[in-house]
Amino acid sequence: MMLEELLMLAKESLSRIPSEAAAGEAYVPYFRQVAFFLLQLLELSEKRSKKDPDTWELSEWEAVNEMLYADIAGDHYAQSWANPSYAGERVAKEWAGFLPFVYMQMRSCIGDVYENDTERLLDHIQYFLGLYHSFCEAAEEGKEPSYQVASDDLADFMFYLLEKQSAHTVAAKVDPDRDFAYRIIMESDFSDPAYLYRYGEYISDNQIHTAAYLMSLPKETLKKMADAFTEGYRIGFIKTGKDLSIKSSVQLVYPIGFEPIIKLAIANFKEMHLRPIIPRDASCVTEKRYGLTNGFFGEIPNKQCEYDHREDKALYLNHTLCERRLQMLTKSFEEKKQLARAVGGPAVIEIFGEAPFTLKSCKFQAEYSEKQRDLLVEYTGLQSKMQNEYIPGEERSYTVISFPVPEVGERYPEIMRETIRLNTLDYQMYERIQQIMIDALDTCRYVEIKGQGDNRTDLTVNLYTLTDPAKQTIFENCVADVNIPVGEIFTSPVLAGTNGLLHVTKVFLNGVEYRNLKLWVKDGRVTDYACSNFEDPGEGRKLIENQILHHHKSIAIGEFAIGTNTTAYRMAKDFGIEDRMQILIAEKTGPHIAFGDTCYSHEEEVVTYNPDGKAIVARDNEVSMQRNSEDEEKARKAYYNCHTDVTLPYDELGGLWGVKENGERIAILEQGRFVLEGTQALNEPLDA
Repeated sequence: MMLEELLMLAKESLSRIPSEAAAGEAYVPYFRQVAFFLLQLLELSEKRSKKDPDTWELSEWEAVNEMLYADIAGDHYAQSWANPSYAGERVAKEWAGFLPFVYMQMRSCIGDVYENDTERLLDHIQYFLGLYHSFCEAAEEGKEPSYQVASDDLADFMFYLLEKQSAHTVAAKVDPDRDFAYRIIMESDFSDPAYLYRYGEYISDNQIHTAAYLMSLPKETLKKMADAFTEGYRIGFIKTGKDLSIKSSVQLVYPIGFEPIIKLAIANFKEMHLRPIIPRDASCVTEKRYGLTNGFFGEIPNKQCEYDHREDKALYLNHTLCERRLQMLTKSFEEKKQLARAVGGPAVIEIFGEAPFTLKSCKFQAEYSEKQRDLLVEYTGLQSKMQNEYIPGEERSYTVISFPVPEVGERYPEIMRETIRLNTLDYQMYERIQQIMIDALDTCRYVEIKGQGDNRTDLTVNLYTLTDPAKQTIFENCVADVNIPVGEIFTSPVLAGTNGLLHVTKVFLNGVEYRNLKLWVKDGRVTDYACSNFEDPGEGRKLIENQILHHHKSIAIGEFAIGTNTTAYRMAKDFGIEDRMQILIAEKTGPHIAFGDTCYSHEEEVVTYNPDGKAIVARDNEVSMQRNSEDEEKARKAYYNCHTDVTLPYDELGGLWGVKENGERIAILEQGRFVLEGTQALNEPLDA
């Protein structure tokens, strides 16, 4: 039977659900709501086939955007069947996480409609209709529907999806011929905000006002922004001694609204003989990682909704599915291995300035079991290792840059101007001053860090011991290449002997503001953790486990760094946006510790040098060195596949001292000021 005929039959079946009451009294409202949403998707698909979207008026686009996201956006989520808390008050507890997950999985088909993948939409509708009929049969027999049967059916459905989903995922990562977003960028009139809606993502004032503001800037300003972005990418290859000429594509990750910059960046990359790969940020639960983005993205319709569904994989995750997923990904990469080998790595634009959001606990959400957490960690490691074989880490690079969104406040234009200045600072002064710090710390055995005021940080970081100080160095002198803006020195610390407490009163990580974040460390590994985001300390621990430990029972320190960009710190203070700064900028505004992999993950053998010609030798730690172990289990544990920076801001820093083997102390920072001779120029923005 033709796809069109199957869609027609599916539509007829969905159309009957709103007028029926056969699924059981408690469940009828749920099935009506989801059926109504799927009918809207089918009608939208039909409209797109009958009327060329290029001819749609702005009002039509706005109406569609409202229709698709109204149920979960803003306050509407409180009464949505996508909300486990709402469902938990109306159905049996066992269904409170399951039914909202199914609805969210149906919502993942929005992008399919915009990209004309109606086959995937049909697969989801057919699964939903099967679930509906099982509830109807149970109600007819006067019984509750069987959760076990539904759970098994869901696992079967997700298993069925894996082959198609894996092929789609790999193609989106490596194939520049998938040009959905590229055509929007290259063909649109950016002065008409209608183009923003063509992606099918949720569009809010942030995207609309960002696009309008960028279009108001002089062309030379936009060019300056794009050049900083693409030059960082190019220089990243040069600095690490990698050959950009063997690459033919670059992955672009950006927020919708920044197309005026992205179009100029594409032109710059073209001069480097690189074609853009522009995937959609993951919406299907099999692909999503909470708090992370991997493609073009719009506004998050509801951050509480994202949080409530962060562990939805728990509803179906098992060893068989993980093995199947790995097999399908390997098969898909093998089919596109030439394209994969040609990928140079990601070029990413991140945003900051969104209003801090207070998360609420939800007792009905899906949660991983201990066994599933272990499985997820193991599988993520295997997937990362497999992907690294097809897109070799030692051959690729990246760059990341960050800009504000209008939600940052009324002074948005000023903040944007200051951010542009920040992202294009002259690196030479920083390079010189940072080298003074590196030369001093290269003589030290360890570093002591202490907080001041309400900050309780008391941490000792053990440093690598140089065998040839004339030719070797511990710290990388990082200016403005892969990690924009300028301003940090960093190293991979020795885990043994790295002990104490890291405490930050407020920090913004992966879209979440943490309050009183505390991480206790013994021999470089996290032993305990807490935050005061929730009344229940257990909820705070769950948040940290998910976002910082990434489901590992413990995690090691992968990086110790000193941020030197006091101009960025001063900007945040001047505008009162310290709690909204993206970590990309925030990490440059004080000493910071990264939990997870080192900065040299998967490319430890690639020797890199500082501008003074010394080789950076502190590239490994006791965890990453396991990669070469003959013990397969140990080798699998060499990487965490995550890296989360936590910055101690200058005003919470009592002091940072390097300590030599003989006990002599070298003061680097005291009371939030640089005190090492030759570095005091960094204090000028702080003292202004």
